[in-house]
Amino acid sequence: MYIIPAIDLRDGKCVRLIQGQYHRQITYQNDPVRQAREFSSAGAQWLHIVDLDGAKVGRPVNTDTISAIAALEQFKIEVGGGLRDEASIKQLLDIGVERVIIGTKAVSDFGWFSRMAEKFSGKIVLGLDARGSTVATHGWTQDGPQHLLEFAAEAAKLPLAAIIYTDITKDGMMTGPNFERTKALVQAVDVPVIGSGGVGELSDIKKLAELGAEAVIIGRSLYEGTLKLSDAINAIK
Repeated sequence: MYIIPAIDLRDGKCVRLIQGQYHRQITYQNDPVRQAREFSSAGAQWLHIVDLDGAKVGRPVNTDTISAIAALEQFKIEVGGGLRDEASIKQLLDIGVERVIIGTKAVSDFGWFSRMAEKFSGKIVLGLDARGSTVATHGWTQDGPQHLLEFAAEAAKLPLAAIIYTDITKDGMMTGPNFERTKALVQAVDVPVIGSGGVGELSDIKKLAELGAEAVIIGRSLYEGTLKLSDAINAIK
């Protein structure tokens, strides 16, 4: 298992949205590049970036900031938020992003998603954001008809880099992720599963490791100081 600290970008700043709600924003850092350097100094080898502005409008917005972080060349980066066409995928990969996360367009146009997964083999991550067993889209503002496990099983037939599962009701709450559904997802697919949403303490990380998660994304607990990144990294060694 490996640890992936998160940077959520909105208006060029590091923020967190409580349960994915844009009106419940906490701003932590005005300089995302500085924050990225701090994560690197703590031992992070991966960085998870979400372009919240991009997720809302359907195209990448904070590309200058993402490019500046990629230029540090201090870790591998995965980016999500508003990736709904091939040009956007290529743009991010060209500036040094290791892999891109697609959620909304994967659900709304699975044929297109399949083509992108084949074309950019090993570079595409499926972002499965859910309320309960229902997949959410459009920056978590809409719920779709797709069932989480059924959709994941179909997508796992593609050459994906990973599947990131986030229970929206847990995100930003620091009360622990949805262990039950994470376990079910790990058992349902052969693709690496990354746990996300609600990680608040070291025991959450250890339990996700026991369930077979490939990695874990940590956000608010790092910014609030309830969990130290170096401690998290050491805990899984």
